[in-house]
Amino acid sequence: MAKKTAAAAPKSGSSKNFEERLERLEKLGEQIRKTDIPLDEALKAFEEGIRLARALESDLEKIENRIEILMNSADAPITDSPDLDLFNSDE
Repeated sequence: MAKKTAAAAPKSGSSKNFEERLERLEKLGEQIRKTDIPLDEALKAFEEGIRLARALESDLEKIENRIEILMNSADAPITDSPDLDLFNSDE
């Protein structure tokens, strides 16, 4: 029987999109809420969660700014596709 490897995402050297990072943040929150987690492990999860939350907040600000520019620009071409590279950033 073959092992399922698709569920485990590579941890190093891969870029994660916004949704994957948000999902990781949610899992970290669940992990920290467990009462049987060692303090060191909880602290590491908390630190990673803070870094993810700050990166996600920064990405959302970039999105909001881009939307505001598009909405306020009278001559903005409608056919241009938005720049969504920030969803694939490493952080």
